[in-house]
Amino acid sequence: MTDRRLERAAFFDLDKTLIPGSSLFLLARGAYERDILRVRDILRFGYGQMMFRLGGERHGGMEMSRQSTLEFVCGRSQQELLEWGREIAQEQVLPRVYEDIVKVIEGHRARGDLTFLVTAAPIELADTVARALDMTGAVGTVSEVDRDGYYTGRLVGGVMHGPEKAKAVVEVAAERGIDLAECHAYSDSVNDLPLLEAVGHPHAVNPDHEVRRVALARGWPVHELRTRRRALLIGIPAGVGGAAVFGTGVALGVYLERRRTTEPPGTLPALRERLRAAVARA
Repeated sequence: MTDRRLERAAFFDLDKTLIPGSSLFLLARGAYERDILRVRDILRFGYGQMMFRLGGERHGGMEMSRQSTLEFVCGRSQQELLEWGREIAQEQVLPRVYEDIVKVIEGHRARGDLTFLVTAAPIELADTVARALDMTGAVGTVSEVDRDGYYTGRLVGGVMHGPEKAKAVVEVAAERGIDLAECHAYSDSVNDLPLLEAVGHPHAVNPDHEVRRVALARGWPVHELRTRRRALLIGIPAGVGGAAVFGTGVALGVYLERRRTTEPPGTLPALRERLRAAVARA
């Protein structure tokens, strides 16, 4: 009997790895522009995410984050969200993908490697981005849909975050005949250390402080793609202090974008300066 050759793969995080900032912000802004969300909805959603950043699985942070995410989609039509999700991905997410990361994905594909996007973002968004980048597939957070095509407010499995990502990658490897020891993974966040440690070739991309420290200690490649220019885009900050202004940052960010053409001269610069000051103090 001839041994079957195992596949190789590369796994990519989304936020701050493929794109600067947060896909959540981009989704919220797109939903606000389409009158799907109001500012108070975004603040409530952002507060749940903030509590997860502050407390994680302690103090109910994970549960609050999960609930805020499910409240966002509960009772909505999957088809409706798929349609505007594809539009938002095309308008907001894909134009922000780092060119150098696209080249990395293409390099893996040219060598015959499978390529997967692995993200806590909704699977609907993850699939859209993966297809646009000609990747093999995507792994994301899955919300349950009833027989009529509406979200029930429950998850199928858990939020695709932290150890859940590593678990999902192990399952994909088992299903596809992938040798994880020969695989690559790319991420920025300390939350993804289980994912990075699950493969033979981890890469730190735009790493936060802890991932940079681990990468340097273990000899992992470090890829810095961020420019010196500060963007107006406010994503999920890496630090605890930044997390405290996340909900307000998302709400004010989408408000600024929508009011750009209607505010009197001088108003927007003042608001932007206040937002920057709040982020700097956090």
